[in-house]
Amino acid sequence: MEKINEDAAVADEAVVIHADDDGKTLAEREVEYEKFVWANLKRNYIAHYLHGMLGMTGFRLVNAPTFLPAYLYLISGSSFIVGLGLALQQVGGMISPIFGATQIEHRKRVMPAAVWMGGLARVQILGMALAGWFLSGQTLVVAILAFMFMFGLFMGTQRVVFSLLMAKVIPISRRGRLQAWRNATGGVIAAALAWVAGKYFIEGNLLGNGYASTFLFATILTSMGLWALQFLMIEPEPPTTRAQTPFFERLKDFPRLISQDRGYMFFLIVQMLSITGRMATPFYILYVSTTIELTGANIGLLSLAFLGADTLSNLVWGYLGDKTGFRVVLVSSLVIWIAATVLLMNVHDVAAIFVAFFGLGAAQSGYMMSAQTMILEFGSRDDMPMRIALSSTAEGIMASAGPLVGGIMAATLGYESVFGTSIAFLAAGLLLLLFMVREPRKDRIAAGG
Repeated sequence: MEKINEDAAVADEAVVIHADDDGKTLAEREVEYEKFVWANLKRNYIAHYLHGMLGMTGFRLVNAPTFLPAYLYLISGSSFIVGLGLALQQVGGMISPIFGATQIEHRKRVMPAAVWMGGLARVQILGMALAGWFLSGQTLVVAILAFMFMFGLFMGTQRVVFSLLMAKVIPISRRGRLQAWRNATGGVIAAALAWVAGKYFIEGNLLGNGYASTFLFATILTSMGLWALQFLMIEPEPPTTRAQTPFFERLKDFPRLISQDRGYMFFLIVQMLSITGRMATPFYILYVSTTIELTGANIGLLSLAFLGADTLSNLVWGYLGDKTGFRVVLVSSLVIWIAATVLLMNVHDVAAIFVAFFGLGAAQSGYMMSAQTMILEFGSRDDMPMRIALSSTAEGIMASAGPLVGGIMAATLGYESVFGTSIAFLAAGLLLLLFMVREPRKDRIAAGG
């Protein structure tokens, strides 16, 4: 059986050992914890599968580089506003993860916090839908920007909580295939819904506003996923947690978290470079509008390509990651990401643009899976929430600045300059990953973990 302890730093004075009154040693409680994980694996696997399939399907409709950027451009007429909206969303995601981590890392059970944080994220999508129906003009633009900021804020805390929940109940050797199947089946649904939303919701102006109808549907799907996780998952109490620490005191631990693991330090830099490369994402669909007519059908078709890539590639990424570790997935994703961006810059017909969007979707899904899974394999279990939060914050810093800078560049220098800059950052991250970051799973096995 796998070792679930993951090198818990029990010698650290900040770690609390939950001995209760059973008189059992820490080693005995670790064995019980591992047995609990395996005994409840089937039910927890189903819970996380349904949560990912339904919840992430809805989030894909919001986060795809098609519907929301196109809607912002439609109501504002400005590339800068598109960049500003994505920047505000990322700012929200930047400032909240560390606070979220400090609220859960001392808790033996974190599912109640997950319901609150996840629920509040879904409320923001509903707000976008309602704003589309009941507001107009400048008020609508401001409202959408505000909801995007709040959406990012709660998504930042949600990422920490749900990553920790998966790490608590899904063993390392099962995480890749879980993400593969939930992303693949969710991708089928999302790709189909993207085409339906473009063809029938937007072109048909469903309920008076096709974009608002799309956001409402996304709210329903994500809420169903959260309910499935809440009612099905059985959460164990870990043998150890960190002692509760004031927020600003916990910030002082950041240098230790970064410096104690050289591999994690360089991985963090790779994350920051890669996320900066994502600065071009909201402008893919706007660039395409300069070469083909941006009808609802074409938006749906390209959304189908981007989200459909999730369906096929996630099966490859998940099983490959389980078998070899996720470093090779991250390398492959960055290579495909660069190639697809170059292709998009040099083609001018719908079929070739479809291929480029498919590559971009496959690359970014591979990046997300590998980055979110590799982070769980560095360092100790008790530091995991803060390590996830630190990576989320670092990504958020770059992700918030990227779209804003990209919007300015697109408005003043053209989309090609944005894409070229994106490629440069992705290439830098790829080189650093190849030469400075080892596979953390192999290091753990070598250390006897």
